Amino acid sequence: MRWLDLVIEPDPTSPYEVEGILNPAAARAPDGTLYLFARAVGAGNFSRVVILKVIFDDAGEPCGVERVGLALEPEELYERRGDEAGGCEDPRVSFVASIGRYVMTCTAFSPVGPRVALAVSDDLLHWQRLGLASMAPHDGIEFNGVDNKDAVTFPLAVSNPRGLLELAMLHRPLFVGTQPDELRDADEAREIDDHRESIWISYASTTLAGLDAHQLTNFTSHHRLARPEAAWEALKIGSGAPPVMTRHGWLLVYHGVSDVVAPGASEGRLTYQAGVMFLSKEHPRHVLYRSPEPLLSPRPSTSTHPFRADVVFPTGVDERLDLNQPNRFDVYVGQNDWSIGVARLDVAEDFVTAETDVAHERGA
Repeated sequence: MRWLDLVIEPDPTSPYEVEGILNPAAARAPDGTLYLFARAVGAGNFSRVVILKVIFDDAGEPCGVERVGLALEPEELYERRGDEAGGCEDPRVSFVASIGRYVMTCTAFSPVGPRVALAVSDDLLHWQRLGLASMAPHDGIEFNGVDNKDAVTFPLAVSNPRGLLELAMLHRPLFVGTQPDELRDADEAREIDDHRESIWISYASTTLAGLDAHQLTNFTSHHRLARPEAAWEALKIGSGAPPVMTRHGWLLVYHGVSDVVAPGASEGRLTYQAGVMFLSKEHPRHVLYRSPEPLLSPRPSTSTHPFRADVVFPTGVDERLDLNQPNRFDVYVGQNDWSIGVARLDVAEDFVTAETDVAHERGA
């Protein structure tokens, strides 16, 4: 992956963006217009989801945005923590073909902590809240009541554990003791808890959703997808942009967190970087390939903003079929908890190698 020139920084005249604009979802409208759904952070970390229309130059490169309006702002009790706090944060958007609607997942900054919330739309401009995701327990693990983030849905129905085609959602529960800063202070020889430090796939019925869209919040079965493996993701992994089908399988751009010590520094800093996984087309719970090294790392900020963070946080991907380039993907990321950047990912036609087969044998 390589950085493109476009950087979207907060509008200094907007009270919605005084603490940043970041972590955007990306989706194409029926007419081909590309919209971003960004987290706009107002005073006191009060976050809304704003809509941005992407502008392209004559060569098809993203070169700017037009601010369109609001998609969501905290209104429901599960999105608010009193009068001055709360948030609709870090949205992701997929067009789910089996229901013919756009599905947004976002983090609701609730009174009890971050939770996964869902909404649907027919046109990307008007959104209907569905509420918080509800998850059945699995193998003694209770997902409800646990902090949860990084949720994304697949655009196509996939097989659940019983072989039924359903809506699949990736998410990353944050069980007690699994936050990056908690793990950084843990014993270096600790063993990774496969269940409690992993990305999960959970499934909801699209058949029932055809009768009542609120059924999309009821996730009744689950698979563990992937736990931290490489050094660059040692402290946490989480979903990034929604999966995209390619000739090699489902492409998932995801993030990993590690403790990086910069040259000349006496201690490390939590650093978010991005990599990719390829998942099986038929059974996406099988990981075919994952990045041994990060493909995108934080670049120095050119802004004078008061926050300092070492973050690349991928949340949107645009497959450039409009340019007849099915192997080109523009990845929209949050930068350093302040702004939005864009990176180019070109996937070679012969990407899948013997290494992929080894990863598939190992499973997740």
